[in-house]
Amino acid sequence: MNNFGLVVIGAHHGLWLNDEVLKVTKDVLLVEPVDYNYLQLQKRFSSFKNIFFDKSFVSAKDGDKISFYYVKEDSISKLGKHWASGLGSFSKDLILSHRSKRFKITEQDLDLKMMLSVSFNSLCKKYKISSIDKIILDIEGNEKSVLKTINYEEFKIQEIQFEFKHLEGYLKYKNLLDDLILFFDSKNYKEKYRDQENITFYKL
Repeated sequence: MNNFGLVVIGAHHGLWLNDEVLKVTKDVLLVEPVDYNYLQLQKRFSSFKNIFFDKSFVSAKDGDKISFYYVKEDSISKLGKHWASGLGSFSKDLILSHRSKRFKITEQDLDLKMMLSVSFNSLCKKYKISSIDKIILDIEGNEKSVLKTINYEEFKIQEIQFEFKHLEGYLKYKNLLDDLILFFDSKNYKEKYRDQENITFYKL
């Protein structure tokens, strides 16, 4: 079994991960289900021998048939926001809720990919992971279902960072975030850092 330095679920194209990856000397797992992001991710980190790439849709259970929506590659420049390529979710409504005066996304900008879900626990077993120094989750509202189904006894995780701003829908999160704070307290984790989008816990 292996100790990984970093596991990222929702790695996008990896630009924002450069600093995180450079800090790690152990193995790294980057998971990204959107094809064009996945290709950019592989290209960006092609010289790193310690990085594994995976295209799974990570969720609470194994084998659920998932309708996965994401922004079409040729719509990104039209929409005028570089972060549009990071919008991928089982919830079409969540993606479309990002529409604003400056971000005029419509259903015509979305593509659909049918996928079978993979649990975080199964993902760890696939790569023979026993412990992880840090995990990062950015999966557009699906964070809670993944975090609450991890086997924390089997897989030792030192630090957990996740995006919380869409836990209950577009820019809605308070109740579920409070619930997760209590959940992590019960698992002997303490809050380390929080900004307007992400929160980090560490194991005591």
